[in-house]
Amino acid sequence: MRASRLKQGFPDWQEDDPLSGMANLFDLAMVFAVALMVALVVRFEMVDLLTKDDVTIVKNPGTEEMEIIIKKGEKIEKYKATETAGEGRGRRVGIAYQLENGQIIYVPEKPGNESGRSN
Repeated sequence: MRASRLKQGFPDWQEDDPLSGMANLFDLAMVFAVALMVALVVRFEMVDLLTKDDVTIVKNPGTEEMEIIIKKGEKIEKYKATETAGEGRGRRVGIAYQLENGQIIYVPEKPGNESGRSN
């Protein structure tokens, strides 16, 4: 009598389907994947990239593996340091001074004044 009561609670198709538990495994895998993504974002301190604010992140500053990540609105740009950065043809456009408190001030030169001295 007890076995007949248990069978009354389940539809016939559910008793015969060996894959009925697979839906639960898929749901579990999706929850695990989302939790893993959130953990990676928090671990690598990339939470700022999920906000609406503009953000600039410098990874490995001063090394050959330095990367600059710039987020403006919805657009994210990534720049890598290369050996050729700063090389090539160009012209001097100004002078930068570092004050005692660490602040850097850029002074642009007047066009045609390549020596850096004012007349």
